[in-house]
Amino acid sequence: MPDNQRPMAVTLQVVSIVLFTFIGYLNIGIPLAVLPGYVHSQLGYGAVIAGLVISVQYLATLLSRPYASKIIDNLGSKRAVLIGLVGCGLSGVFMLLAAWFSSLPAVSLGSLLIGRLVLGSAESLVGSGAIGWGIGRVGAQNTAKVISWNGIASYGALAVGAPLGVLLVRNFGLWSMGVSIILLAIVGLLLAWNKVAAPIVAGVRLPFMNVLGRVLPHGCALALGSIGFGTIATFITLYYTTQHWDNAVWALSLFGASFIGARLLFGNLINRIGGFRVAIACLSVEVLGLLLLWLAPNAHLALAGAALSGFGFSLVFPALGVEAVNLVPASSRGAAVGAYSLFIDLSLGITGPLAGAVASGFGFASIFLFAALAATGGLLLSVYLYRQAPKARETRDA
Repeated sequence: MPDNQRPMAVTLQVVSIVLFTFIGYLNIGIPLAVLPGYVHSQLGYGAVIAGLVISVQYLATLLSRPYASKIIDNLGSKRAVLIGLVGCGLSGVFMLLAAWFSSLPAVSLGSLLIGRLVLGSAESLVGSGAIGWGIGRVGAQNTAKVISWNGIASYGALAVGAPLGVLLVRNFGLWSMGVSIILLAIVGLLLAWNKVAAPIVAGVRLPFMNVLGRVLPHGCALALGSIGFGTIATFITLYYTTQHWDNAVWALSLFGASFIGARLLFGNLINRIGGFRVAIACLSVEVLGLLLLWLAPNAHLALAGAALSGFGFSLVFPALGVEAVNLVPASSRGAAVGAYSLFIDLSLGITGPLAGAVASGFGFASIFLFAALAATGGLLLSVYLYRQAPKARETRDA
């Protein structure tokens, strides 16, 4: 891509590619607010199992990252996205089976778990593939823009998908979610099929474990900051239920809206003042939002806490991600994105059962204090990385 290409043209090209991330994450968002309640209330399982149904998807994404990164770097990011969209459609088939066998709790739960595993593997291909595709089309100098817009697409899809899933199940039943996911995957495949692929970058591919070691500290800070999102996404509906508050789904939507708003308003700050400074500011705001959720005496302040948390978490991923991706050569960019993203998968994968255990022992409000403490750890690690950045740059250049 020419360096003098207009910013709006770059943005439109990026948006046309991260559209596939939006479709993929819409498939994730549609069941997000429904499944914990379905597993807990209709199938009769406890809070830990309800959390596991959500988290097993992130664990599958975590485990499939190395393989997905290899596909992106060697076969191309477009092909990775196409394979991922096929996986999204297959997860909808298992959702249909879970609805069909709702009278047999064990079979229904098993179908849900298999579908979540398939969806998690598809997520690693679509999400990282779209980032690689975008960077390949608009140039490495626009990495922060690609990652930011990819995040807007993913969390925007979660914000839209959560209330959409509730409406679908309320009006038509659980089967309607499965049908919607299959149809969305087909639409995504039709749109992606004829789009121009990004060139495959030639060069030496660093071993995945080598790349993982380079991005490890950045990923750990991201993982600690992501626990707040995982806690809100998985348990906000059950938290509202225990508090006898209505409209929990709006807390998820407000989280997503604040997240998107912050990225649109402040996304350029990463290139202007540096990723570490942005991450430090964002994690500080996220901690305040999670503490407000923990202490909220009513639904209105809980909504404010969710909004503040979304605003704070908004730029953590791209801010630390730009610093992480810059540590490897362009030929291993897919591996860097995959290795770095692995940490958010790990975080979200363990958050469900872990926060469920905290909720069982100390009540649902306590999970937000737990998340705030984790985000504080991410904040302190980001401060440390910021102070060590000059030394890290010298090592990389050497």
